[in-house]
Amino acid sequence: MRVLVVEDHTELAQSVARVLRREGMAVDVVHDGSDALERTMVVDYDVVVLDRDLPGVHGDEVCGKLAAQPSQARVLMLTASGTIADRVEGLSIGADDYLPKPFAYAELVARIRALARRSQPALPPVLVHGDLRLDPAQRIATRAGERLALTPKEFAVLEYLLAAQGRVVSAEELLERVWDEATDPFTTTVKATINRLRPKLGHPPVIETVPRGGYRI
Repeated sequence: MRVLVVEDHTELAQSVARVLRREGMAVDVVHDGSDALERTMVVDYDVVVLDRDLPGVHGDEVCGKLAAQPSQARVLMLTASGTIADRVEGLSIGADDYLPKPFAYAELVARIRALARRSQPALPPVLVHGDLRLDPAQRIATRAGERLALTPKEFAVLEYLLAAQGRVVSAEELLERVWDEATDPFTTTVKATINRLRPKLGHPPVIETVPRGGYRI
């Protein structure tokens, strides 16, 4: 999934990004509300993790504008205040969920995954293709009952292809949904990741290359 972290505390923002990337998410980071609004106009995020107390354009204003956009992005609002009144106010302006600081990273990850499921078409909890099974919640992929040793990016690519349910997925789409802004758009990283993933999946092959199209399972 593609996540935007909007947090003016640089150290916290980078810490959150590291945790989410370890979970296989593609994460972009900005530190103020105006940059957040610009990013959401050009990138289709699944979840926006939004600090409420932003300088300049306040988080409440950002949240309201995001809610008014024709976007699938869900908003998880963060705040230093955890009172019921603040939660109610945050939800009333368009936030989809609310998490007070300080928070446990495990809870943050769980809430982001729950919101991402709501932003996408309904999928089964376990993705299956023949003897290949992938459990997004447990972060486990198996083939013929044997667990696969996949890197976070390999897991994310496999998850995205399985979720496409036979649809051809272009390299550009994979780059946009699985990698973040730090990736060179002209890189061959998608092809390289697919080439590493194929032998790990074993035989018979499950990832098909569609000429001038992309990849599908």
